[in-house]
Amino acid sequence: MPVHRIAVVAFDQISPFHLSVPCVVFGDERPDAPDFELQVCAAETGPLKTTAGFEVMVAHGLEILATAHTVIIPSWRDVAERPPQPLLDALRAAHERGAQVVGLCLGAYVLAEAGLLSQRKATTHWAFAQDFAQRYPDVQLDPNVLYVEDGRLLTSAGTAAGIDCCLHMIRQRYGAESANAVARRLVVPPHRQGGQAQYIEQPLPATASGSRLADLIAWVRTHLDEPHTLDSLAEKSLMSRRTFTRHFRQLTGTTVGNWLLSERLALTQRLLETTGQPVEEIARLTGFGNTVTLRHHFGKAFGVSPMAWRKMYQ
Repeated sequence: MPVHRIAVVAFDQISPFHLSVPCVVFGDERPDAPDFELQVCAAETGPLKTTAGFEVMVAHGLEILATAHTVIIPSWRDVAERPPQPLLDALRAAHERGAQVVGLCLGAYVLAEAGLLSQRKATTHWAFAQDFAQRYPDVQLDPNVLYVEDGRLLTSAGTAAGIDCCLHMIRQRYGAESANAVARRLVVPPHRQGGQAQYIEQPLPATASGSRLADLIAWVRTHLDEPHTLDSLAEKSLMSRRTFTRHFRQLTGTTVGNWLLSERLALTQRLLETTGQPVEEIARLTGFGNTVTLRHHFGKAFGVSPMAWRKMYQ
C-alpha cells in the first residue's frame, strides 16, 4: 500500500495535547505501524506559542496541503476568531482535489468556516455545541457522538475523542488489527462505546426559591422513588393541569415527563458513582422500578450500561 501523507496544521496558542494526538497516533516510527508520512505545517511564520507556555518551531507552510492525502486541524485557538483566509482556501482546495479533511475538537469550526460542512454531518466539543449550532445552522450537528464521518470529512468531539477519531481512521484504512496495535501502545481502548453525552454534567433546572412550584420540585427530588404523574403533581401543587403545565415549563424549560427522567438519570449517575448499591436497588430508589427500564433509559441517554458507567467513575 502506498505511503499515506498526513498534514497536521498547527497555529499560535495551540494546545500541546491537541497537537500531540495525531502526532503520536500517526507519526511515531515503529515496526507495527501502518505506512504514514506525517508533517506538521502552519499558516503563520515564526515560533508558535503553546497554551502551556513553550514554543514550537514548524518547518513547513501550507504548501504541503497540496500533496497531502489527509489534512488534520487538531483544534482552534478561539471560536470567535475567523481562521486566516489562506488556511481556509488551502482546505477547500485540498478537499476539492480529493483529500480527506479532519477537524478534531474545535477544528470543526475551521472546517465550517471553510464552507466544507454545509449540509453535512459533524460534531464538536459538547461545551460549544450550542454556539456551533447557532453559528452554522446549515450543519447537521450531532453533539452526542465521539466522532462522525461524512464522505471525506471527519470531525470529533473534544480532547481525548480526537484519539478515538484517529484510531477510527487507522481502522478504516488498515483494519482492526492495526488500530488495536496502536491503541495498545497508547494504552487506550481501541474503540470506546457511547458518545460524549456520558461526560456532560446534567445541571439541575434552576428554581425560583420560595415559590410553591419550587417547593414541589424540591420535594419530588427527595421522593424520586415514588410514582409521579402530571396529574398527581398538579393536584399536589393545588393547580389545574393546564396551569401547572404552563408554570412548570416556564420554570424548568421542559415537560414534567422529561424533567422526571432527567432527575432520575442524574440520581442514577450519582448512586452508581458514589455507592455500591446493586443496580436492582438503584432502579427502585430512582423510580425506574426495574433494571430493564433503568438500563433502557440509561443506555439511550449515555450510550453505556449502568455497570460500565460505574467502572468508569469509581
